[in-house]
Amino acid sequence: MLQVFTTTLLFNPFRLFSSPTPFRVPLFLMSTAAVKRVGTHNGSFHCDEALGCFMIRLTNKFSDAHVVRTRDSQVLDTLDAVLDVGGVYDPVKDRYDHHQKGFDEVFGHGFNRKLSSAGLIYKHFGKEIIAKELHVDEDHPDVQRLFLAVYKSFMEAIDAIDNGINQYDTDQTPRYVNSTHLSSRVGKLNLDWIDPDQSAEKENAAFDRAMDLAGSEFLNWKLYLFELEEEEKINPSLKYVLYKDDRSKQWRVQAVAIAPDRFESRKALPVQWRGLRDDELSKESGIPGCVFVHMSGFIGGNQTYEGAIAMARAALKL
Repeated sequence: MLQVFTTTLLFNPFRLFSSPTPFRVPLFLMSTAAVKRVGTHNGSFHCDEALGCFMIRLTNKFSDAHVVRTRDSQVLDTLDAVLDVGGVYDPVKDRYDHHQKGFDEVFGHGFNRKLSSAGLIYKHFGKEIIAKELHVDEDHPDVQRLFLAVYKSFMEAIDAIDNGINQYDTDQTPRYVNSTHLSSRVGKLNLDWIDPDQSAEKENAAFDRAMDLAGSEFLNWKLYLFELEEEEKINPSLKYVLYKDDRSKQWRVQAVAIAPDRFESRKALPVQWRGLRDDELSKESGIPGCVFVHMSGFIGGNQTYEGAIAMARAALKL
């Protein structure tokens, strides 16, 4: 069995550049008959509404919708969808707040964590988004598998952090502090309180960056490889993933890590290839079109798919 997984979605770090770009116009210039408008609160932002706004704009109903950031209830009432503000959860009316008293919506499927606004958007639109990314119908079995895997590996943490739920049931001091998770990185994009420019324009620009950051990680399908591998009971385990680099149009062969939070590869690319490039690498490997192999052996590149698959096949034997 060839232990290689080929995809144009997994391990695609440049997916961000083809995602919808937020577009804003002043509220008084917006026509109610124009493109759809999605609202969330202004002021300090968090990961859940940034990710929620990004995801809802991937749907057919709200494709490339304008994002309106306000707490004005009269303005919110005129919008096509509202999330993380307004005190209402009503999917029929596309209202997705989770702060109101009595809110207890969960994802289901064995997950009982109370949802954030991002979790609500994912619950109601996640299958549609995944199906569009995979270019298949929503009833395709891969959609359901990814729908659950994405929640477990990515979305649940967003919901838990936003609702103030500790990751571990312990009173012991952690061995180290991790302040670089997605929610914290989004939070750090807020304007500094000592910044002299606290304008709505600058705040909205920061929120746009937060949407792009959260969205790029949501679309980074490599996070879900381990979940799918376990569910599909793939044995022996995958060693390499092939994907096309959208920017250079070249093909990459990446070694799968031994675990999601580990740097070590299950089978790094051969030592004799590492650090070599172009003709020198092609000569050493005997494979035409080679571009590079990283010094650590975790990734390499070739000009063509055929070359990349040849590199993976050869690496499995070395």
